[in-house]
This record gives sequence, structure tokens and C-alpha cells, in this order.
Amino acid sequence: MSDATAPVPQPQPETEPVATQEPAVESPGDLVPGPEVAGDVPVPEATPSPVPEPEPTHDEHPEPAPEPEPEPEPRVAAAVPSPAALAGRLASASAPSPSTAFGRVAQDGTVYVRTPEGEREVGSYPGATPAEALAYFARKYDETNAQADLLLQRVTQTDLSTREASESLARLREQTSDLRAVGDLVALAAKVENIATALEARKTVESAERSAAREAARARREEIVAEAEQLAGQPEAKIQWKASSARMRTLLDEWKEAQRQGPKLDRESEQALWHRLSSARNSFDKMRRVHFAQLSGAQNEAKSIKEDLVAQAQELATSTDWGSTAGAFKRLMDRWRQAGRASRSDDDLLWQQFKAAQDAFFTAKDAVAAVENQEYAANLAVKEQLLAQAQALLPVKDLEATKASLRSIQDRWDAAGKVPRADMERIEKAMRRVEAQIREADDRKWVSSNPEVTARAQSMVAQLEASIAGLREELATAESSGNQSKIAKAKEALTAREAWLEQARRGLG
Repeated sequence: MSDATAPVPQPQPETEPVATQEPAVESPGDLVPGPEVAGDVPVPEATPSPVPEPEPTHDEHPEPAPEPEPEPEPRVAAAVPSPAALAGRLASASAPSPSTAFGRVAQDGTVYVRTPEGEREVGSYPGATPAEALAYFARKYDETNAQADLLLQRVTQTDLSTREASESLARLREQTSDLRAVGDLVALAAKVENIATALEARKTVESAERSAAREAARARREEIVAEAEQLAGQPEAKIQWKASSARMRTLLDEWKEAQRQGPKLDRESEQALWHRLSSARNSFDKMRRVHFAQLSGAQNEAKSIKEDLVAQAQELATSTDWGSTAGAFKRLMDRWRQAGRASRSDDDLLWQQFKAAQDAFFTAKDAVAAVENQEYAANLAVKEQLLAQAQALLPVKDLEATKASLRSIQDRWDAAGKVPRADMERIEKAMRRVEAQIREADDRKWVSSNPEVTARAQSMVAQLEASIAGLREELATAESSGNQSKIAKAKEALTAREAWLEQARRGLG
């Protein structure tokens, strides 16, 4: 029977639905497919129990629809309706009034849904009243609509992943593509599209966030690689090997941590950066091996030299030739500093041996010097008195008497003997200063009384006097001639010779 000729069902009085009249199964998959009439549906045998529940049928033969998969609980509980709320929503859908706006039941029990394109048959519910049939198919709509509401909230208000949301949206589209239910299918389709739009917007945001995260990850890897290359590019002489080696190991750990926690880069970029990091590490490691190989050779050579120095120091440790042995130890110490460093353990052991030999010698020397200092204290007192007598000879007045007194003081000075080492330099320098002043006075007297020097000075005076006499004659001739140029030259020459003559006479005197 077509929709145009189907008789309009008589309005039924609204009655409270009986609980035993509810269908036993509400899932679309439990409906009996096919366009059978009510007589083709097996009727359960009558029993004294409540009226048996009839099974609804479809007018076509679709495959049983699968049970809708339960959606995972949203991560934001406040944004998801509770089970009690969903149950209340489904229970409220059993009221016939909302469903009558979107569907009707024909006289043969067929249920139709109203759409903008016209009515569409959704199935039948044999043995049920029209209100119960509409309520059943309305509940199917409410179930799907509730799933759409839940998914929309999860997409817009929780951190549901886009992969899970896309899978849930695909299942919802499959459910709504040929939904056999009574309700506002246009609103439901619009809601599905709203979900798709929100999901696309979320994908766009997440894509931008992923791009930003990838750029940050790339920048972090670039920093690690750049620092590794900087470490590998240092001049070998300036590398702090211990600190740089530890930092290079830390950079590798930071690279692994960035790979583990950060987003992955594209394969080409990842491989290029890893190749740079690996090259920097290999270059640094090669430099380190070469450096320590050379260092090991230098340390072995230094060890050999210092072993020889220790042997020489141990031979000198028992010497009693204090002066020459002290000089020998000083020369050994200079060679020790020039030998370079052996390994830490070898260097420490060799130094302990060298210093023990050196300390043994100087300890013995200091002990002898302490005894000598006690013996030389009396000599110091004698030399202090002789120094005072020598200093009293200055300034020199009678050179010969002063020289005689100094010779007497010097003889007693030598006879006094040694003084303590701490006072030796002080007192010897003081006596040398007195001797130097008397010697300078003697030198000055000898220069002034030297006959050869006196003869040269007298000859210079005579030559200057003769030259001055000639210049005076030239000046008189020039003045008589009135030649001003010759007069000026004669006066200038005469003045210079007279100054030289004055100096020569003072020197001669």
C-alpha cells in the first residue's frame, strides 16, 4: 500500500504504557528483517503470564545491525553525561508526543519517519500499539542522538585524541547513514557534521601544535649538534679534555632524551643531524686518542729523565762538600722543572724520592751550619769593632796615614776568621764600601800628580796662549782695515780660545 492511499490511522487514546508490553530487545539488530505481514511473524503461545512481548519487523531484509561499540569514557568527567542522565534521557524518549512530530504508524503497523524529502519507512512493531511502536523507534533515535551528543562533548571539551575521535565519528556516520528510527534526522545529521567540523578544527590546531613541537625539537637537536661541533673544532692546545669529554657524553644523552620525549622529525632531517653529531663525536674522539697517545709518550720520557735525576740526588744526599753540593742540587732542580710531567702517580712518587734526598743533604748542612754559627759569633763581634774603626777613617784627610791604618785593619779582619752565614753578606759589604772610598781618593791623587799628565796639560796651555796671541794680531789688522766680517770672525775665534785656555789652566792647577 502506498503512502498516498494508506488510510489515516484513528487517533488512539493516550494511555500509560504497560511495562510488560515493552519489547524484549531494543537493539536494531534484533528486529526481524523483511516485508512480512503480521501473519508471517510467529506468535508466541498464550500463557497465564503477562502478555508476551512481540518482535518488531522491518519492511526490508537488511543484515542485522551490529551492536554500537561502547565509547571510551571521556577524560574530562564533568563534560560527559552520567549513566543516570543518559538513562533518564532514554526513558523520557518513551513519551509519544515528541515522536509524533517526526513519524507516524500506518494501519498495517508500518512505522514511517518524516524527512524533508518525504516519509520513509523504518519498520514495524507487531503486537504493539501505535504509540508503543513510535516510542520504540524514537528511543532508537534518542540512543543515536545521545551518542552524537557524547562524541561532540568529547571532541570539544576533552583531550580525546583525533585518532579515537575519527574512529568514533566513522562509526557514528555508519549508524546514521541508514538509521531506521523516528526523530529529527536533519538535526542529527547536522550534529554529525558539527562533530566533523569540530574534529577538523581540532586536527588543524593539533597539526599546528605538532609543527611547532617539531620545530622546537629540530632547534633543540640543532643546539646539541652545534655544541658538539664547537667542542670538536677547538684548537687542541686549548681543549680541557676531562671537561670536554664529559660534556660530549652528556650531549649524546641529551640527544637520546630529545628523541625519546620529543616529536620525531622527518627522516631526512633526523639522519642529517645525526650524521653531523656522529661526525663531531668521531672527530673529537680521534683528537682525544692522538692527544693521550702523545701525552703518554711525553710522560714516559719525563719519567725516565726524573728517575735519573732521583738517582743523582740520592748520590749527593750524603756529601759534606756543602757549597758545591748545594749548587749541584740547584742545577738538578732546574733540570727537574724542564723535564715535564710524568703520569700523576709516577710523578708524585719520583718527587717524593727526589725531595727526600734533597732534604737529607740540606738538613745535614743546616745542622753543621748551626754549630758553626755558635763558633763564629765571637768572630762577628771582632769584625764589628774593626768595621767601626775602618768607617772612622772617612772622609780621607791624610791619604798615606789612612792607607796605613786600613792595611792594619784588613790584616786583623782576615785573622778574625769566619762569621755566621746570616751576617756574612752584611758585614763584608760594609767593609768593601770603606775600602772603595779610600781607593778612589788614592786614584784621584795619582792622576793629579802624574808627570805625563802634567806635561800634556802644560803643552795644551802653551799652544792655546800662542793661538790667542795670533788671533789678537788678526783682530788688530781687521780693525785697522775696517772689515767687519773679519773683525767678527777674529773676535769669535779669540773668545773660544780664551775659554779653552781658562779650562786648561784650571786642569793644570
